[in-house]
Amino acid sequence: MQIIEHSIIGTRSAVLRLRRPSSQLQFVLFPMLHVASPEFYAAVAQRLRQCDLLVVEGVSGRSVLTWAITLTYRVIPANRRSGLVVDNIAYRSLGVELISPDVTTAEFAQGWRAMPQRYRLLMWCALPIVVVAQFFGGTRRLLSPEVELNDLPSAKDERYSDDEFAEHFERTFGGDRDDRLLAALSELVRTRSSERIDVGVVYGAGHVPSIVRGLADRHGYRPRTAEWLTVLDA
Repeated sequence: MQIIEHSIIGTRSAVLRLRRPSSQLQFVLFPMLHVASPEFYAAVAQRLRQCDLLVVEGVSGRSVLTWAITLTYRVIPANRRSGLVVDNIAYRSLGVELISPDVTTAEFAQGWRAMPQRYRLLMWCALPIVVVAQFFGGTRRLLSPEVELNDLPSAKDERYSDDEFAEHFERTFGGDRDDRLLAALSELVRTRSSERIDVGVVYGAGHVPSIVRGLADRHGYRPRTAEWLTVLDA
């Protein structure tokens, strides 16, 4: 199942609606990118207002570490020729109940410190290079096949599945946060399945395969419909 699609017309994100026969509650997954066209975020915000509850990604608090990591994408709109903006949706102003099960900066830093020092040093050394590359080539990357994503392991994933650095990276930036999100979604299934509500799940596209698999394995939810939203026109 395609989550982020690249084609000659541009890059698109699939808004996925998940259902199961025994539950009135439905999940609507919004695979997000850190930067996109303003029109993409406007289209997402319009659809979020139609939901009854939002579950939103976001590491709470501030730190030098999170500032440095987010700089790798915040620098892209600084190149005004890109026409891109950082996610500018004011989620708490949409008039919809909102929960955020993501980690705090302190919890994220704890996971970061659990990574071997040699890998942390490698990432600190790589950050300036990534920032410069994103400034000059962020738009080109967003319009390349590299951005494509589906719910199946890619050849790249399989190639690095036994790589120690990739394992630590995934645990720090994805695994623990995905577990916390799925625990929150499971609690909603347990307590609100009898309600006919749409729960909008607004998380980075990279988290979506784990969300889809987790809801299927734990609760029998399956994607039933998809709506394509344009992230950026070619």
